[in-house]
Amino acid sequence: MRTTNTLATLGWAAWIALAAPLAWAGDGHDHGEAPASSAGPAAPRFAATSETFELVGVVNGKQLTLYLDRYADGSPVKDAKLELELGGVKVPVEPHAEGEFEATLAQELKPGVVSVAATVIAGEETDLLAGELDIHEEVHAETTAHTHGWKEYALWAGAAGGALLLLAALLRGLRASRNPRFGGAA
Repeated sequence: MRTTNTLATLGWAAWIALAAPLAWAGDGHDHGEAPASSAGPAAPRFAATSETFELVGVVNGKQLTLYLDRYADGSPVKDAKLELELGGVKVPVEPHAEGEFEATLAQELKPGVVSVAATVIAGEETDLLAGELDIHEEVHAETTAHTHGWKEYALWAGAAGGALLLLAALLRGLRASRNPRFGGAA
């Protein structure tokens, strides 16, 4: 009877060892700091500055969002007009909010360096800003499709440890049932 209780206890211990790692949250579900790999590659961006203005552009496919601020204090430029050229091609720009503009490109930009020129007209102030936009080729999807985090390795290590404990308990139980100890007086 004692062997049965020992085997049952060891079986429960092995089950707990195997089930505990399954309760761990996966990447993005741990309510903690987001893993660095979840962000993915940053959207291509550029900055063009002068002593008066700073223009930052963020490219997302064919969409271009532009932020125009005062260089001295970072405040949005009110009532500004913006003319933009990418690689020598004029791009129509529409105001979206104070210091914020949007444009739709005719086609996505090809990998490489693209020259940026912007003319800013804000009241009596006029300025020419220049910069470069460096578009990188995206990393092949098959190399970044799946990565293994420490939690996945811990899960497999816990499962392997639990399986070894269960196997050891079963072997011990088999040995005990085949080799009963003879005790007492004969």
